[in-house]
Amino acid sequence: MPRREGSSVVDLAHNEVHALPNTVTMQDGLAHCIEKKAHNQQSVGSTGNGVPLSGLTGFAPQFESQGSRLCWENLCLPVRAGTSSLGCDGACGYGDLFKQGYGLETTALSTALFNNGRTCGACYQIVCYNSKWCLKGAGAIGVTATNFCPPNYSKPHENWCNPPLKHFDLSQPMFRKIAEYKGGIVPVLYRRVSCVKSGGVMFEMHGNPYWILVLVYNVGGAGEVIDVKIKGSSTGWIQMSRNWGQNWQTSAQLLGQSLSFQVTTSDGKMVQFDDVAPPHWQFGDVFEGKQNF
Repeated sequence: MPRREGSSVVDLAHNEVHALPNTVTMQDGLAHCIEKKAHNQQSVGSTGNGVPLSGLTGFAPQFESQGSRLCWENLCLPVRAGTSSLGCDGACGYGDLFKQGYGLETTALSTALFNNGRTCGACYQIVCYNSKWCLKGAGAIGVTATNFCPPNYSKPHENWCNPPLKHFDLSQPMFRKIAEYKGGIVPVLYRRVSCVKSGGVMFEMHGNPYWILVLVYNVGGAGEVIDVKIKGSSTGWIQMSRNWGQNWQTSAQLLGQSLSFQVTTSDGKMVQFDDVAPPHWQFGDVFEGKQNF
């Protein structure tokens, strides 16, 4: 049986919030979005809610060669409690987030962060910053990107998910971990972190005999998958293409063959999963790889 144990971003507090860069907002909250350059934790100094940033170092930086990845970005982004990060399916195609181990530690991303689905699976650390609504001593929450917060061009103002704004749309439980509910919108600091997942990478099979669709999830490390190849026991490696979110497709007919995969994440790391699915695999089956990133 595939393992669907819970996952988290390096021992972060379990919280729910829909947030934008540098602000956390509720659906009815208001905030002015002011984007600033990224600041490192020394220059920012403190979150303003009694938590020094120097103490928020319990995370795994994703790309040590890219300095900005190690810094807190100070942006005015509304974080709001909503429903975009909850439920089944969504723009990343993950399905039941609870069965798949993501739970409530998820977020929907605005257009500026979503990157046409490529960012699905990426992990972020978010902390309420410099607002009276920040919970004192709350620290940071860790979330995985699992959905898209669509833009709304019908209103001239307060459209937090419209480009070029960076916004995290969090569930209410996560929001309450870092800010008071009545605050509606609060400024936040955020940064990309490595994803820490339990068990191996998961492969969920869909499609028909003439078209195979594979959902790849529970990916550690960079989290965001940028390339997938598939190999039948009677074929060579076949390039798959992104259908939507983290669903990858091929028209190759591979029923009756054992399946192997090569998965590449955005940091350039590739992991090969040999004979993940046995020859008698069927559509609807879920298989767990023997390793993770």
